[in-house]
Amino acid sequence: MPEFLDLLPPLKARSILMENLSAVPEAERVPTVEALGRVTFSSIIAPHPLPSFLRSTVDGYALRAADTHGAGQSLPAYLKLVGEVPMGAIPQFALEKGQCGLIHTGGMLPDGADAVVMLEHTQTTRADEVEVLRAVAVGENVIQVGEDVAEGGKVIPAGTRLRPAEIGGLMALGVTELEVARAPRVGILSSGDEVVPPESEIAPGQVRDVNSYTLSALVQGHGGLPVRYGIVADEMDAMREAASRARRECDLVVITAGSSASARDLTAELIDSLGKPGMLVHGVNVRPGKPTILGVCDGVPVIGLPGNPVSALVIAGLFVVPVIEALLGLRVTRPSPSVPAELTVNLASQSGREDWVPVRLLHSERGYQAEPIFGKSNLIFTLAQADGLVCIPADDTGLEAGSQVEVQLL
Repeated sequence: MPEFLDLLPPLKARSILMENLSAVPEAERVPTVEALGRVTFSSIIAPHPLPSFLRSTVDGYALRAADTHGAGQSLPAYLKLVGEVPMGAIPQFALEKGQCGLIHTGGMLPDGADAVVMLEHTQTTRADEVEVLRAVAVGENVIQVGEDVAEGGKVIPAGTRLRPAEIGGLMALGVTELEVARAPRVGILSSGDEVVPPESEIAPGQVRDVNSYTLSALVQGHGGLPVRYGIVADEMDAMREAASRARRECDLVVITAGSSASARDLTAELIDSLGKPGMLVHGVNVRPGKPTILGVCDGVPVIGLPGNPVSALVIAGLFVVPVIEALLGLRVTRPSPSVPAELTVNLASQSGREDWVPVRLLHSERGYQAEPIFGKSNLIFTLAQADGLVCIPADDTGLEAGSQVEVQLL
């Protein structure tokens, strides 16, 4: 088998992979307090309006806006103070013309009130009288019933990854449990005769397993459940046994191959033997990560990553993460965190190839500067020292120093 059948652009390669997926998320019910980062399986419908009563947004006096018409510093309006609104309870009084009631932020407006004047725009002349030094409009400093959420409204669509704001909103509605997509199981196999477990003392020619753990962290960070199958020898029977088990037990299988061309060919042959349609892409026109293999085997996506740690992690971000998101049923996508920066040096690239370059961010008077970190793709601390990645598009031959780039934060 040749080393690369066809070097495809990353976008096309990803499209081929995604078109062959038949991912159907499965639901599980979890407490809302434990749902941070999970993806909603079904839409959340508001069981009641929020807020469910007229609330004051300030400390001040609840009143009838009409009673303040024309009020100012030189000609205040005088209102009779008839009570104080208790926090967390229904006011035990109603307002009539010329009356007001002391209210605190979040308090419920008494019947008859339609606005609130801020405390600093008033003066107390007598125990039962308030001077209002500014006119207010109907609804001023008041949150209306259902202003945040209407009863029966869709507050969170299906396929939304939950953030702290959504967790708080669900609690405000009394939604203490919800259905989320089950975390997809991602089987991770690390191959290579030179690879040993991290706890091992290394002999000359050996390296500790990095990929199983960087990929596990990446999978977990994006909502998947990593399942490590250990280090597999660069031998077809051993790889087929481990990969077949992973394919049966997991929703996605990721294999990091050894560094040699023969090991990469072995991975391609392995993926082709695990099920139909088998290997879909053998080689992607990207640096780092050209020897990437994409396949789907009897409904389970299988991705072969390069063995070099930097290449494996960068390529996993391009191909593994989108598959996890598809398996979760993620529909509401938000922009990836990024910052604009000024490139500090020239970066050369080969036309037709997409390059991803690690950079560190430096503060300058004009904002951020992006300083490339040069290093080979088997040096993991090249990436550990980086704040983000800069993409050189395939149709460019490089980027000039001083040009504005978008740094995708790691």
